Amino acid sequence: MSTNTSPRAAPSGAADFRDVATAHAPFRYGRLALWLIVTIVVVDFGWIVANNENFGWPVVAQYFFDPTVLSGLYVSLGLTVIAMILGVALGLIIAIMRMSDDRLASGFASLFIWFFRGTPLLVQLIFWYNMSTLFPNLSIAIPFGPTLASWDTNSVITPMTAAIVGLALNEAAYMAEIIRGGLLSVERGQAETAQAFGMTKARALRRIIIPQAMRSIVPPTGNQLISMIKATSLVSVIAMADLLYSVQSIYNRTFEIVPMLMVAVIWYLLITSVLNIGQSYIEAYYGRSDRRNATAAAKPAVVTEEASH
Repeated sequence: MSTNTSPRAAPSGAADFRDVATAHAPFRYGRLALWLIVTIVVVDFGWIVANNENFGWPVVAQYFFDPTVLSGLYVSLGLTVIAMILGVALGLIIAIMRMSDDRLASGFASLFIWFFRGTPLLVQLIFWYNMSTLFPNLSIAIPFGPTLASWDTNSVITPMTAAIVGLALNEAAYMAEIIRGGLLSVERGQAETAQAFGMTKARALRRIIIPQAMRSIVPPTGNQLISMIKATSLVSVIAMADLLYSVQSIYNRTFEIVPMLMVAVIWYLLITSVLNIGQSYIEAYYGRSDRRNATAAAKPAVVTEEASH
């Protein structure tokens, strides 16, 4: 008498195909209960906030589309766009210099990143705004020679230029590291292959390396854009009439501090929510190849058991 340890044959005597992909996990009642509890708590908190008269919701509604508030909103959005464009462009240059074999270029890039990432943005903005205390005049001159042109610093470094320069240089330091990480994520063999076909380093970077690196660069760039929207609120300390400065000018007159701050908070939340949605679509676009590879690798496993007699 022999003992057969092989799997039992299917009742039909044929092969038994089990599609793992169609298997269902058991219903989790604990998770449902947790969702119900969290939903009740959130709804209750929202009800309390909505019915709290101290928030001054009528005042929020009154000033939400106030011309002063909208003007500050446009300034914040404009600063974000300009600073991000300059930051990305300068960050690309700094990232390439950081990866260069030239020690002078890589050293300068490392020093730039170290300084602007290591000091608070608020301090940088204040320094740029008070540049005239350090350099009363800005001039173009031959080293140790005559001055070719000179300007009064206060006429050049206005609150607008101080805000743009401060935000752009700070953003460039962060974008340089993001871009450098994206470029390093591309296989080195891509550049070597391009050079083997006679491409210059600049053309290979523009035609091959950067397009492939975009998948790693775009998502964190979206995070930086959202952070930039909030960082523009810091320019209010240099008398730049952004969104926060605008609501401050109103509550300094009406003494409705909390309602006016709520106006700014809601506008910031609306803008960041729209940007989050856009970032999700961009990440989905650049993640198509990863999903295709994952789908191909995770085909439904089919277990075949042959009947043995």
